[in-house]
Amino acid sequence: MPAGDIYTVLNKGVTVSTAITVIQLKAGANNGAVILRASATQRGSTTSVQEDIALIRKSSAATVTAAVDATDNTATIVRRDPNQSAASATLSTTGTGITGTAEGTDANTVVREAFNVLNGWLYIPVPEERPYVPPAGIIALKFINAPASQTWDFELVFMET
Repeated sequence: MPAGDIYTVLNKGVTVSTAITVIQLKAGANNGAVILRASATQRGSTTSVQEDIALIRKSSAATVTAAVDATDNTATIVRRDPNQSAASATLSTTGTGITGTAEGTDANTVVREAFNVLNGWLYIPVPEERPYVPPAGIIALKFINAPASQTWDFELVFMET
């Protein structure tokens, strides 16, 4: 697989207390994407609690706050190399974005794991197991069940192909 540009979708300092999509990626019409890393961490709680998170393919998108591709602190999509072009991922309320307000239709679960909030969750698949998102395909990082209400930070790193 040829190397492509790498981007990070950020959702930082958000309070989540329901089972929702926290980051959604919709690949561009002409480019697929490979998931390189995903993470979820919380700030503020010292209580040991298990949570359930997943990467799920969607057959219809969740409604999200559209991601912003910028070169300043307003960005929710960060270019790993400041000289690379903007992501070709679809940026819209039914495309690449953060913090869902309405769920679309979940198709199949790619990864589902439990984690302790004191440790956080970090997913770094080996190259052979990296989830692929086909052109115009949708994948979401989401809580399967309502988590304990806290301030969360989420990241999804992807490479366009």
